Amino acid sequence: MALLFMNNHVPLLGDEAVALGSLHAGISASYGYPGTPSTEILEYLIAEYERGGPVARWCANEKTALEAALGVSFAGRRSLVTMKHVGLNVASDPFINGSLLGIKGGLVIAVADDPGMHSSQNEQDSRFYASFAMVPCLEPRNQQEAYDMTREAFDLSERFQIPVLLRLTTRLSHARAAVSVADLREQNLLAKTEDKTRWTLLPAFARRNYSSLIEKQPDILSWSSAHGANKLELEGRDEGFAVITAGLGGNYYEENLEDLTEFRGGKAPVRLHIGAYPLPAAAIRKVCEKAEKVIIIEEGQPFIEEKIRGILPLALPILGKLDGAVPRTGELDPDTVRRSLGLPPRSSVLTDGTVEIPQLPSRPPQLCAGCPHADSYETIKKAVEDIKASTSITADIGCYSLGAMPPYRVPESIVCMGASIGMAKGAADAGIKHAVAVIGDSTFLHSGITGLIDAVAGDIPMTIIILDNSTVAMTGCQDPIVPSANLRNLILGIGIKEEHLIELEAKKQRMEENVLRLRAEIEYRGPSVVIFQRECLEAARKRRKKTLKPEDTP
Repeated sequence: MALLFMNNHVPLLGDEAVALGSLHAGISASYGYPGTPSTEILEYLIAEYERGGPVARWCANEKTALEAALGVSFAGRRSLVTMKHVGLNVASDPFINGSLLGIKGGLVIAVADDPGMHSSQNEQDSRFYASFAMVPCLEPRNQQEAYDMTREAFDLSERFQIPVLLRLTTRLSHARAAVSVADLREQNLLAKTEDKTRWTLLPAFARRNYSSLIEKQPDILSWSSAHGANKLELEGRDEGFAVITAGLGGNYYEENLEDLTEFRGGKAPVRLHIGAYPLPAAAIRKVCEKAEKVIIIEEGQPFIEEKIRGILPLALPILGKLDGAVPRTGELDPDTVRRSLGLPPRSSVLTDGTVEIPQLPSRPPQLCAGCPHADSYETIKKAVEDIKASTSITADIGCYSLGAMPPYRVPESIVCMGASIGMAKGAADAGIKHAVAVIGDSTFLHSGITGLIDAVAGDIPMTIIILDNSTVAMTGCQDPIVPSANLRNLILGIGIKEEHLIELEAKKQRMEENVLRLRAEIEYRGPSVVIFQRECLEAARKRRKKTLKPEDTP
């Protein structure tokens, strides 16, 4: 491995710590779909694969990635799946059902949540999925724990014969620290599962497997209750004030602990930090048994708080996200946690008024200079300008989402991967005459194909515009799972008529011709597909750099 080792320490991003932890745990394969903030995990593993390491591949979507990992587990070997939080929605079917299987080779799902929605549609919290599936969840608070917990998660998966969820968040995924690494574990031997009934979820077998999952719950709870990441701090502390932290919330609390102790007359509150789930019920009762109030500091949604509050009113005041004591939206940081603990703002040149910072102008995200999507959107605008009242334009997730921003303002909706095509179909069914869906080439392969099948089956009057820039640009220019040259045959195979599959070059010089051809398809009373083709500039630069010979580099 091409790593810089210094006294057995390696500088790693949180994502890279997960990748290296899985390699050292003896994985045989890893799969995923690129999505910030999880992308760097599989990029690291793919680089190792290209140097002769275990199999690592991008997949069409998160569902197919997890299903491939299940196949590895079925064969008795260890596998890792990576995705962002909204990707777990796509993979939820195999994830939930995976808990009923007799996992043989350890299976770990690394999910990176995005509090603050830096590059996401929502702030959902993956801990709810782990609870719903009744599987263990590990939540590291730093890069060292990300590495250690990844290794542990594979052992845990094989011990309980269920998948294990590893929950990351943006700051941890993208921050770097030195990590102490352990020895490499050998891969499992190939040993296909013999008891097929454990992997065949016909009702008779599934009922038995579900009972088995229920029977495992006390043992899983015993494991989490004894886990070192669930740490009680009681000795010499103020028992009247309890603090429960989780994940990065523990770091932010500790940054304020010295001031909090001084503020409270020299005594810190009793505290429980949680890093392993299911929730350690006995430890929660212990930390709260003499408390007059408890505050819960957790990154993401109020998962712990909701579990503790329950439904009936409690005598013990519980402070957290549900009552506004801790911010409900966005990321936590040391300053927001400080306010939640009742501490005054830290003294600084800003709070002292000695420095005045003028209000900076906002810088909304925008398409890169020279982006082919800019010419495509100008073409779409011109094609519909005199039929705007009877037109709806639904769009999807990707760089082209920025076409909803000035100066283009073309898409009228952006919901989730693949929704553009389904929504355009629904809009046409509702009576909108000119229903148009805009989707990228990779997003089309991820979850747009089935929507197009529906459109063809219903002979729906709608136009699907595929913006083909030959890369997965928003997440770092990964290669699409299917080359652009194959899109045509794929779409014709679904049933689009050849005369209504139009391929256009996305260039200003061709705009007049492109407007006429696009307008004709929008007017056509059946399903049609228009592909705007031009390679992303950044992807082209990356491709040229990859093909340079050593003697060509300066």
